[in-house]
Amino acid sequence: MYSIFTKEIHAFFSTLIGYIVIGVFLISIGLFMWVFSETSVLDYNFATMDQLFSIAPLVFLFLIPAVTMRSFAEEYNKGTIEILYTKPLTTWQIVGGKYFANIALVLFALLPTLIYYISIYQLGAPKGNLDSGAIIGSYIGLVFLAGAFVSIGMFASMLTQNQIVAFILGAFLCFFFHWAFSYIAIMPFFTGTMDLIIQKIGINYHYSSISKGLIDTRDLVYFISVIFVFIYSTVHILEKRK
Repeated sequence: MYSIFTKEIHAFFSTLIGYIVIGVFLISIGLFMWVFSETSVLDYNFATMDQLFSIAPLVFLFLIPAVTMRSFAEEYNKGTIEILYTKPLTTWQIVGGKYFANIALVLFALLPTLIYYISIYQLGAPKGNLDSGAIIGSYIGLVFLAGAFVSIGMFASMLTQNQIVAFILGAFLCFFFHWAFSYIAIMPFFTGTMDLIIQKIGINYHYSSISKGLIDTRDLVYFISVIFVFIYSTVHILEKRK
């Protein structure tokens, strides 16, 4: 698994695309947090990082499929998947190595945002007037959200040999499982507790809960379940093709 992990990391940073993806992510988050007047921290009367955690899922919607689109689509397109089959690796190790490599890349892109926390911490009046506990909880939510999106993106990459198609399909599936259920729940024919049940199927409900700084085991179990389902589906398809 470690060999697959290092291979994916090296392949990502050996091309200009890797640096562009991370650069676009950081610039997008920075613009929303510091430049655009409607969301700028500088225009708020209190120190907060809510802008980061509210806009991050939308940025992840494009960032993560861009990272995961080459996971299997490129392997099948170039014919290198047969080389992986010949290595002394199980299917779970192949998928697991790629999964953890993609997670590491997303976390690498997320790491510089800690500078925003330090900056807002210094800007607080008095200095340090910031709900650090809620921010830590929100970062945990972001990590689980990234884990779910990566598993979905890898599943999309397994379904096609074209990286562009994998990107579009991954972005669509991430959008669907994150936001679609919230829109479906407000349809007029869902009454009583049905609307809440449908909302709970979607990722957005559980991410919003964790982003409030409240770490609920039910939300964690939900994210772990989503990750497992898509990873298992990816492994199952790879086994059938194998």
